[in-house]
Amino acid sequence: MIPIQTIRQDPQFVIDRLAVKNFNAKDIVTEICRLDDLRRNTQKQLDDILATSNKKAAEIGMLFKQGKTAEANAIKEATTQLKLQSKDLEQLYNETVEKLNTLHVQLPNLPHSSVPNGKSAEDNEVVYTEGEIPQLPDNALPHWELAAKWKIIDFELGNKVTGAGFPFYRGKGARLQRALINFFLNEAIAAGYEEYQPPLAVNADSGFGTGQLPDKEGQMYHCEEDDLYLIPTAEVPITNIFRNTILNADEFPIKNVAYSACFRREAGSYGKDVRGLNRLHQFDKVEIVQIQHPDHSYQSLEDMKAHVASLLRKLELPFHVLRLCGGDMSFTSAITFDFEVWSAAQKRWLEVSSVSNFEDYQANRLKCRFKGEDGKTRLVHTLNGSALALPRIVAALLENNQMEDGHIRIPKALQSYTGFDII
Repeated sequence: MIPIQTIRQDPQFVIDRLAVKNFNAKDIVTEICRLDDLRRNTQKQLDDILATSNKKAAEIGMLFKQGKTAEANAIKEATTQLKLQSKDLEQLYNETVEKLNTLHVQLPNLPHSSVPNGKSAEDNEVVYTEGEIPQLPDNALPHWELAAKWKIIDFELGNKVTGAGFPFYRGKGARLQRALINFFLNEAIAAGYEEYQPPLAVNADSGFGTGQLPDKEGQMYHCEEDDLYLIPTAEVPITNIFRNTILNADEFPIKNVAYSACFRREAGSYGKDVRGLNRLHQFDKVEIVQIQHPDHSYQSLEDMKAHVASLLRKLELPFHVLRLCGGDMSFTSAITFDFEVWSAAQKRWLEVSSVSNFEDYQANRLKCRFKGEDGKTRLVHTLNGSALALPRIVAALLENNQMEDGHIRIPKALQSYTGFDII
C-alpha cells in the first residue's frame, strides 16, 4: 500500500501519478485524507480521556484515604461518564479505521517517474532487442502441431483428465521441462540466489501481502473449505517469508529463487492467442525474488534484467525488452520490464518474463521493515522476476529450432540437462 504519510504529504501528487495508470484516485484520496484526520482526532480524544481518567482515579484513591467519601463518589460518577464517552469514541475509531483500510487497499502502487503514459500493451516501449529472427523451412509447423507429431505434449489428454489449459508432457517433452527447470535454477544459484521449494497453496494473509488480494481473487483458484489459494506464482510464498519481519541493513540484498507450478484461472481468455502453450491454467516457472535496501533496489532491478537476458541468450532465442506503460502495469508494480521471445512459426512475440520493482508497496502490506544504522526502521523494497516461465519458452524453442527434416534441435546450453540434442 502507498504509505498514508505519502498520501497526506502531497495528495495531488498521488492523484497525478496514479493517472498514469489510468486510475482516477481523486475521490478515494480525498476521502482517505478525511478519514485519517478523523482517526487522528478520535485517537487524541481517547488519549485525553485516558489521561483524565488516570488522573481522576488517583484523586479518588487519595480522597478515600482521607475519608472524603462523598467527594470521591462524585468524582467517581464523573469517570463513569468518561467511560461511556470513551466507549462511543472507540466505536467511532474502529469504524473509521475499517473504512480507511477498505479505501486504502483500493489504491494501486505509484508508477515510477520513467513509466510512460499509455492505455494498453500497444503503448509499451521497446527498449532493447537482441538476436536474429530465424528463417524456418517452408513446411514449418506451430508448436502444438510439432508436439503432436513427436508425441511430447498431449493437450487432448489433459483436456480429458482435467480440462483445457492443463496439458500432459511426455517422453522428451517431460525431459525438456525438467531440463529447463534445472537449468534456470542452477543459473540463479550461480548468480547468488538461495533456492527454496515453496508450498503451492497460501492463506489469505499471504495473498494480501503481495497484492493478489483483494485485487485478483477472481483469477486465483480458491479452496473454499480451507480458505487457501493455489499460488499464481512462487513470488507469493517466497515474498511472504518476510511478512511481519524486521531485518538488519547488513542482510541486503536477500536473493531467493524457487521453482513451482503456477495456477491461474485466466478467466475470459479465448481466441488464437491461447492455442497450445500460449496460455495455460497450470504451468511451471522459476521465480527470482529480491528484498533490498531502498537506496539500491533500482540497481537490483538492472541486475535481474541482466540475469533474464543471459538466460535467453544461452537458449539462443531472439528477444526484446519492453518498458510497460501505465495502463499495462500490474496493480502492485512501480515499474515493470517484460521480456518477449520471437515465435517463428506463429510470427509473433511471446511474453516469457516480467521483472518488476514494487518499491515499498508490498513491504507496507507485508509489514516488512529493516533497522538502519541510525536505529530507525524503514520499509524495504521488494522485486521479483520470472527466470523463466516455461510454456512459451518451450513453444519458441520447438518452433525456432525445427529443421528441414522436421526434427527439432536442442540448444547447446540445454543438452547436458536433456541428455539428447534432437527431438
